[in-house]
Amino acid sequence: MSESADLKKTPLHALHVSLGARMVPFAGYDMPVQYPAGVLKEHLQTRQSAGLFDVSHMGQVIVKAKSGNNADAALALESLVPVDVLSVAAGRQRYALFTNDTGGILDDLMIVNMGDHFYIVVNAACKDADFAHMATHLGATCDVTAHFDRGLLALQGPKAQAALARLAPDVAEMKFMDARAVTLVGEPCVVSRTGYSGEDGYEISVPADKTVELAEALLAMEEVEPIGLGARDSLRLEAGLCLYGSDIDTTTTPVEAGLEWAMQKARRTGGAREGGFPGAAVILAQLENGASRRRVGLKAEGKAPVRGHSKLFADAEGKTEIGEVTSGGFGPSVEGPVAMGYVPTAYATNGTTIYAEVRGKYLPMTVAQLPFITPTYKR
Repeated sequence: MSESADLKKTPLHALHVSLGARMVPFAGYDMPVQYPAGVLKEHLQTRQSAGLFDVSHMGQVIVKAKSGNNADAALALESLVPVDVLSVAAGRQRYALFTNDTGGILDDLMIVNMGDHFYIVVNAACKDADFAHMATHLGATCDVTAHFDRGLLALQGPKAQAALARLAPDVAEMKFMDARAVTLVGEPCVVSRTGYSGEDGYEISVPADKTVELAEALLAMEEVEPIGLGARDSLRLEAGLCLYGSDIDTTTTPVEAGLEWAMQKARRTGGAREGGFPGAAVILAQLENGASRRRVGLKAEGKAPVRGHSKLFADAEGKTEIGEVTSGGFGPSVEGPVAMGYVPTAYATNGTTIYAEVRGKYLPMTVAQLPFITPTYKR
């Protein structure tokens, strides 16, 4: 997709161009990677004030039980994820993973209980496959409806609450992972207190024809600036959050990825609804016995960033290859290079020194606690 004309456009495309964004292909869409302020300033803007992200390329799906009983939809969804969906209360959401028969991750997603249905947000590059996956496996008991035409905005940062509350005061009451129907710019929207930056903030699902109006209303506020994909990536990396296709994919299991926290007791061995999801035998065995490798945080000395796909070695001579960096770059908030990657469990202890190959040199890296920053979610 080298030609811009071949790329899909979000409802905010013309607004991005008018704001001077540099547009790049991403997941089949023409998306803003940065604005004139630049990635560094956009990153710090989000950490210190509030940033507005266009995430309309993500997939939005409604799953509703044909019986009318939302518990039936929850149990149906549990056949696809190693997550306790049944206990998600109305007005709450949970991070989840679609897994395959070998325990690999097909995608990571958010599952939101809206009371009479579930609202699902999946990754842009996977949304067609995810929708087909849900339609095939849930279609007998649930109506599965794609809403890929809706806008989706993420308002992130310590001043996000003050900004959005000017348009809808009730959002100030919400806590991290809450979700509710909220009227914005005269239309019903779905607002969830979540995000992908490590900061407090919201994601807002809005009708396509109202997306520009809402974005302009927020950008008119002194504390809000537009933020592109470049800063979105550095923000989520500092927060230790996985990017599908880089840090997790069909070759990684949830346990290898360090995502055990996403799998509740009810779905584990001995739980009320043990297993019953794709790859359960592999994943449950790893939960009990551990995995042979692990996703870890990595900090490098100096200022040179260590990028994704850099090889990792046990020694400074590069004789024993042990893994690979999956995401890496400069962390503006930590003022140094940060990365994530997979190493054998024996090397996964915090404080362990390993070496990354960068342009023929072997740079020391220290296995570090994730996340690299302290999240500011409103609990």
